[in-house]
Amino acid sequence: MKYNGDQSRFYSVFHHGFETLPRDHSPEEKLIDRISHPGIIDAASETFEDQESSSVSDCESGTSGTNSDQLPFHSNGLLKLVEGNEVHDLIKRRFISGLGSLGAQASVIAIYRNTYSSVLGQARLHTFQIHSKAVEKKCGGNSNVKYAWYAPSSHNDISNIICHGFDHPQNNGLYGSGAYLAPDHCPLECVKRSTADETGLKHVLLCRVILGKAELVPPGSQQCRPSCEDFDSGVDDLSSPKKYIVWGIHMNTRILPEYVISFRDPPPPCLEGTTRIGEPFRKPKSPWMPFPGLISALSKFLPQPTIDLITKYHRQHRVSLDKKISRPELIQRVRQLAGDELLIKVIKSFRAKVGNSTTNVESK
Repeated sequence: MKYNGDQSRFYSVFHHGFETLPRDHSPEEKLIDRISHPGIIDAASETFEDQESSSVSDCESGTSGTNSDQLPFHSNGLLKLVEGNEVHDLIKRRFISGLGSLGAQASVIAIYRNTYSSVLGQARLHTFQIHSKAVEKKCGGNSNVKYAWYAPSSHNDISNIICHGFDHPQNNGLYGSGAYLAPDHCPLECVKRSTADETGLKHVLLCRVILGKAELVPPGSQQCRPSCEDFDSGVDDLSSPKKYIVWGIHMNTRILPEYVISFRDPPPPCLEGTTRIGEPFRKPKSPWMPFPGLISALSKFLPQPTIDLITKYHRQHRVSLDKKISRPELIQRVRQLAGDELLIKVIKSFRAKVGNSTTNVESK
């Protein structure tokens, strides 16, 4: 197998650790340096056997075999990484730390690497490289490649994405039509959208994404492509994005799935009525907060366009005879727009006020 500079550097980083990197590297750059696919430059012309026999593959050796019987989903070209292996443990730590206080209770069951061993897999890798160079040239030397998490619609979707690519954009009316990904330090955003398989496991993809120059996409946007040639992708916030939006026309050229993480989610946050992250609320046992009151409270913290969108969804749930939006879907959309942290704060404040009112009444 032929080594190039990037492959040698990847091998060196694995053996010498973070201290070999310049001190001004961001955590994300360190992550990219350490878990990048070993053949990111030349892998399109290499075979799976070549990768297995290389020293770099020895560095991130996985369990033998990639047949579907050993996987929780049916997909060729995935190699299970051994627990204790540096790549496995680095991704696991990054995933757990991104869940915040819930991370200590989450359980990563397995991590798989996409080997791009098939002809189509190598073609997709090569296509990604071509687009990365094209965007780099267009943007003056920076293609803005990031690592990001993606939540498939089901565990079967993993197999389809690995084997055939992305087949349809997400279009739930929040941030336009495209693939929604979360920055590598915010896996919770994807964990909330993931669904469990029949064994109770959930799965997310860790992808390399070409963002280029990103534009702000407001909630409720119907956008499906860049607004002009200056932009390449979208974000929900320019300064601190929690969502990357890759438009449908670019999903299979600017998103490269590299790892699959299988996990059991932690117990829910402090919101009453949730059982697991991403599942709908149950009827709360503590004081119930009317939805109009929730919207009023959220209006003190969220921009008016976001409040208008929440109000629109609530109206569609209440007024529509055919219930275009179910209650679980309504709550899920509010959680996506407002965030669990703010919802917890608002609901706790409401309960405290209700508790004080009850105490005052009882004391009279």
